[in-house]
Amino acid sequence: MADNGRCGQRAYIGSFTEAGGHGITVAEVDPDSGALTPVHTTDAVANPSFLALSPRGDVLYAVSETDEGTVAAFSLADPAGPRLLGPAVPVGGAGPTHLAVAGGQLFTANYGSGSVSALPLRPDGSLAAPAAVLPHKGGGPVAERQEGPHAHAVVPDPSGAWLLAADLGTDAVYVYALDPTTGVPTPHREAALRPGSGPRQLVFHPRGRRVYVVGELDSTVTVCRWDAAAGVLSADGSGAAAAPPGVSAPNYPSTAVVSQDGRFLWVANRGHDSIAVFALDPDGGTPALHATVGCGGHWPRHLAAHPGGRLLYAANERSGDVSWFIVDPDTGIPVQAGAVATPAASCVVFA
Repeated sequence: MADNGRCGQRAYIGSFTEAGGHGITVAEVDPDSGALTPVHTTDAVANPSFLALSPRGDVLYAVSETDEGTVAAFSLADPAGPRLLGPAVPVGGAGPTHLAVAGGQLFTANYGSGSVSALPLRPDGSLAAPAAVLPHKGGGPVAERQEGPHAHAVVPDPSGAWLLAADLGTDAVYVYALDPTTGVPTPHREAALRPGSGPRQLVFHPRGRRVYVVGELDSTVTVCRWDAAAGVLSADGSGAAAAPPGVSAPNYPSTAVVSQDGRFLWVANRGHDSIAVFALDPDGGTPALHATVGCGGHWPRHLAAHPGGRLLYAANERSGDVSWFIVDPDTGIPVQAGAVATPAASCVVFA
């Protein structure tokens, strides 16, 4: 697909090529309606299931969620579409599912091998070989999913001093200290969560003192307190159900987003195929589920908020589309405004 020559803000959509996805789709964003118009695709790497931008927004990073486990860097300087900055680099782990950039390093959560990798960033944004590969250990009570560690997300804390890694297989969030000079992580401590909860993703409240951990296996969201001075994460309560009462079919929440003003938390539900809307108190400590709306498709793997704050996007993996929603500023309830076909969609980020 060729670029149509128009300019403006862009979205980058990752997908599973092994399931018919186009790889990375570039789409223009209408700032008023939220509509996405695809203008370019690239399948330069297999299964770019999760994407992240460099701090300056000029380089796009993509995991290759394969047994070999690699990550690729793309320059965004060419208006025709992303251009590879050298070959994909092995991360030293299998099945990377998530990545983040902080402190001059790119971090990956390697689901298959249950580890976290740190790859230094070169001045041009390209990637060097891993500076560290940190294995997790242990398992959990859900035999078919927790036979060993399965790191699923890596998220830097707002201070930039720490990296948090959610591990679905060990029911824990690992806290790593980031070297202030090199950004290389070293193990600091582990925060144990409920057995069988399966921590998949986490997101910080804008104030930085609360963390919301998505439990894939028990369909919950757990509120945790975060002490940035000590690097300590501690669960606050037993967790809130991610789906409404009475849902009988299995539900596997995938990700969460907090509104810019900290008043609402949105959670994507796979199975129930919905977006759960939680109202938050001023401190962010007591989420209350007050609505669920359809995700616009099937199996929402990822949610993304537009930087402007009034638009929300759901990447619906199994129905092969990305839906967009206009968020009511008073209630936080998203109202679907459209969708675009995107086979095996798994992630959306905005430049």
